[in-house]
Amino acid sequence: MKIDGSVAIITGGASGLGFGAAGKLVAAGARAVLVDINEAKGAEAVASLGADARFLSCDVSNPDDVAAAVAGAMETFGKVDLLVNAAGIAPARRVVSRDGDLHDLEVFRRTIGINLIGMFDMIRNVAGAMARNDPSPEGERGVIVNVASIAAYDGQIGQAAYSASKGGIVAMTLPLARDLANIGVRVMTVAPGIMDTPLLAAAPQELKDSLANLAAFPKRLGTPEDFAKLVVAIIENTMLNGEVIRLDAAARMPAK
Repeated sequence: MKIDGSVAIITGGASGLGFGAAGKLVAAGARAVLVDINEAKGAEAVASLGADARFLSCDVSNPDDVAAAVAGAMETFGKVDLLVNAAGIAPARRVVSRDGDLHDLEVFRRTIGINLIGMFDMIRNVAGAMARNDPSPEGERGVIVNVASIAAYDGQIGQAAYSASKGGIVAMTLPLARDLANIGVRVMTVAPGIMDTPLLAAAPQELKDSLANLAAFPKRLGTPEDFAKLVVAIIENTMLNGEVIRLDAAARMPAK
């Protein structure tokens, strides 16, 4: 799909990987709707991206918010061609703590609700909008890029909820691509490794260096720019569909 002239919805678009993708897409000629719960960050993001960006406040775990966000994007720009699903949370809890406390079941539900169910809700709403697009010469009407994590494969101690949510994203990639093939919508998933995003902003440099050392090559943390470059490559290459790409410099996570 051509990025120039397209319209993208980016969940989690106010910061981190989502904002990195938004910047790259706008620079390539797309118009972007940043969907996020952080209104202050959203306003800053839109101000930095310029006239081709809009912000819509949305909790992806709330079906009414999701439907309103997609309707708002359609009302603003008239169509939706691209979806980058980068919203998510990453709680850390042991199943049984050292003090004997059990994993809070509500934390598990909330993680699945945001990372997996919320993502699927956004996909189904956006796919419905994409189905109304005029097809390209190849019959393409849209591209969806989901964000999983290498925790789907290499989950660490305390990541039962997070890994379950990200594993669900990996597992639904192929059936989503098969479901949406009849309307010309491609679905891909990126599984990032350890990325230098706001989640690590407060971490000491020593910890960041140790995390970077888990990569085979290059020995560094990934960046939103790395992620954005891959998103662009996925969008522009029509043969990429129904697959998960690890973006991790060949890192494999230890148990802790």
